[in-house]
Amino acid sequence: MAHESTPRSRIGVYGITVASELSGIEPQTLRLYERRGLLTPARTSGGTRRYSDDDLVILQRIGELVADGINIAGVARILELEADNLYLETQLENLGAKRDTRRSE
Repeated sequence: MAHESTPRSRIGVYGITVASELSGIEPQTLRLYERRGLLTPARTSGGTRRYSDDDLVILQRIGELVADGINIAGVARILELEADNLYLETQLENLGAKRDTRRSE
């Protein structure tokens, strides 16, 4: 069972067949994406892959990039840069909130 603090969107609930149907991506391609490090589905104690809603969002983004003609290495780099950008935006927002709190004190 997932830890109580894990956001619902990160909990792996879909097997590979369902994830394939929901994403429109064949199971063997999902396995390839995992081998290439594009996503890391959760695993049951028996080793079965479990995809989350967040994984499905990533798969949608991968599909968009591949449709634009970007190869897997390029997709991996773009996803990495997008994640870095999101992290930095969050840090910037947190710093702004701290600054605002200090100014109001």
